[in-house]
Amino acid sequence: MIARSFFCLVTFGLACLSLPVSAADDRIRVLIVDGFSNHDWRQTTAQLRGVLAPTGLFDVSVSTAPDKTNAEAYAQWRPKFAGYQVVIQTCNDIGGGPAWPEPVKKDFADFVRGGGGVYIFHSAENAFVGWQEYEDIVGLCWRKRDYGTAIRVMADGRLVRIPPGGGAGTGHGKRGTVLVTCLDEHPIHAGLPHAWLTPGLEVYYFARGPAENVQVLSYGRDTKPGQGWLWPVEWTVTYGQGRVYVSTFGHVWKGDANPESMRCAAVQTIIPRALQWLARRPVTFPLPVDFPGTNAVSVRPPVVTN
Repeated sequence: MIARSFFCLVTFGLACLSLPVSAADDRIRVLIVDGFSNHDWRQTTAQLRGVLAPTGLFDVSVSTAPDKTNAEAYAQWRPKFAGYQVVIQTCNDIGGGPAWPEPVKKDFADFVRGGGGVYIFHSAENAFVGWQEYEDIVGLCWRKRDYGTAIRVMADGRLVRIPPGGGAGTGHGKRGTVLVTCLDEHPIHAGLPHAWLTPGLEVYYFARGPAENVQVLSYGRDTKPGQGWLWPVEWTVTYGQGRVYVSTFGHVWKGDANPESMRCAAVQTIIPRALQWLARRPVTFPLPVDFPGTNAVSVRPPVVTN
C-alpha cells in the first residue's frame, strides 16, 4: 500500500513538472527562512524541499540568516518577503541563535499584516521571546508559566483558556506516536479522516501567548506522566489581513536521519495543503491512498533531499 501510494505521488509530481509554462508560472512562491535552531535546521529545510518538489505546485526558495558574528552579512541580510505568497519560518533562537535584525522583523510583520501567508514550522513556535508582533502572529508559543494564556482542549471538544500563572510553563513529554483528532472543519482538512496516527510527534502542553484570533484545528494527548491532557497540535491565526498556520508536526532533531516525523503520509499531505490555503488558493492536494487511520501509522520511504 505504501509503495503504491509513493509511486502515485511521484507520478503526480512528474506530471506537474511537465505542465505548460503558463501552469508552471502559477506555482505558489514559497520562501523558507532558516539559519539557526536548537533543531536540525539544515535537514529540516532539505526535508521540506524533498516533500514539496514532487508535487509540482510550488516554487521554493531559501533565505538563510547569517551568523551574527559576521556583522556585515548580518546587517545586510534582508529577505524579500514581499516577493513570495507564503513564508515557512523555521528559525528558533532558543539554541543561541541571533534575533532577526530590526528591518527584517519589520518587513516580516508588514508582510503578514498586509495579507501574506506564514507557516510557523515546528520549533519556530518557540522563537523570539519578547517580540510582541511575532507572538501575536504565532498565537501560542513556548513560554514560561506567567507569560500568556494557554488553551486546553477538553474531551467534549470545548476549549478552556488558562490565564497567565495558571498551570505550568510550556513543555512536552516524550515524543512518539500520537492520535491526532480534528476539532473544527477547515479547508486544510477537507476530505481527510477525522483522526489519524502520526509518529514522532511532540504535543506541547501549556503553549502560551496572546492566544487571540486563534482557531484550533486538531489536538492530541500529551505524554507527561500523570497528566495526559489534550492540547492543540494545529491552529491558525489571523493577523491583520494575513493567514498563519502553526503546528508541531515535523520534529527534526540533531542527528536524526530521515525521521519518521517527516515521512508520515499525513504530514506530507498536510504540508502542501496548508501552503495552498495560506496562499489563498483552493486546497486541491489529493488525499493519498496511504493516509493513515486510527489503527497504524503510515510511513513513506525517505524523501529525496538533494
